[in-house]
Amino acid sequence: MTVASLARSGPQAEGSPAAALLAWYDRHRRRLPWRALPGETADPYRVWLSEIMLQQTTVKAVAPYFAAFLARWPSVEDLAASPVEEVMKAWAGLGYYSRARNLHACAIAVVERHGGRFPADLAGLRALPGVGDYTAAAIASIAFDIPAAVVDGNVERVVTRLEVIDAPLPGAKPAIRARVAALLDPARPGDFAQATMDLGATICTPKKPACALCPVRPFCAAAAAGTQEAYPVKAAKRGGVLRRGAAFVVRRADGALLVRTRPPKGLLGGMTEIPGTDWTAEGPGRDPAPPVALAFTRLPGMVSHVFTHFPLELTVFRAGAPQGLAAPDGYRWIAAAEIEGEAFPTVFRKVIAHALPT
Repeated sequence: MTVASLARSGPQAEGSPAAALLAWYDRHRRRLPWRALPGETADPYRVWLSEIMLQQTTVKAVAPYFAAFLARWPSVEDLAASPVEEVMKAWAGLGYYSRARNLHACAIAVVERHGGRFPADLAGLRALPGVGDYTAAAIASIAFDIPAAVVDGNVERVVTRLEVIDAPLPGAKPAIRARVAALLDPARPGDFAQATMDLGATICTPKKPACALCPVRPFCAAAAAGTQEAYPVKAAKRGGVLRRGAAFVVRRADGALLVRTRPPKGLLGGMTEIPGTDWTAEGPGRDPAPPVALAFTRLPGMVSHVFTHFPLELTVFRAGAPQGLAAPDGYRWIAAAEIEGEAFPTVFRKVIAHALPT
């Protein structure tokens, strides 16, 4: 009997993949700071916050940020009442900064449109800023026990191996979502979603999956064929073109740093940056124009950083500024004591470390 036929006969039936998976989950579920304990009711705020943070980010990286956000903003009302600049500062280093802007906008929407309560339906969740199909399904399933197909990277891996779905991603996503909808247990949709994620994270891993320990191995077509690591099939990636730029680190006599805020939309939108040139394939040229007329020194070496779509190399210039120098229009000085807490993305923290080593 195939997985699909088992699903049609009833995902709750004894001997189904869902039953085997949930039995395993009841014994081996991961303890995560945002996950309700057995018998507890999931908190929609915690579920939403964790799901936004976990987008393209690891559990290990998210855990300290989640704890810090929850300590500072224990409710969605607290988060909505905070200035967006403070949210951006707290998010700094976590990457994909549009998530932080959308997080704040979503908190405001939940408070203003829904009285501080997350909507308990897929349509209402999808209408919130920054909440797409995956996040809406995850919140609906985990927080409200709505039978929604939750498909992240871990789930894609598990399901493509179970049923040897050989169409390449991302084109295979609709087929995978349909299979998940057929397989899930409607009596425990939140547990099913988290169980599948846990299975992909701990056993059905990208390399050397621990198939001997897998609760759904009897149903896995890829395991039977010995082709587990061939799935999921992914379309060939196109490498991004290297971009280059210049960064100008200006430090005042009292240690203050010259910075500006990036535009609210686009790459690293709303974050704080060290002034510099545009990032282009051609690079900044031999004599890029600095933001202020000072004696700049070109520092040896480069600062390298890799974004999702392109690698970047920055040439760093450094200059000292007198105490009374006014910041040019669009720029500002931040005190030395404020540098650590400023909303610098990782690339600019690299620039600062390169120019001002401790």
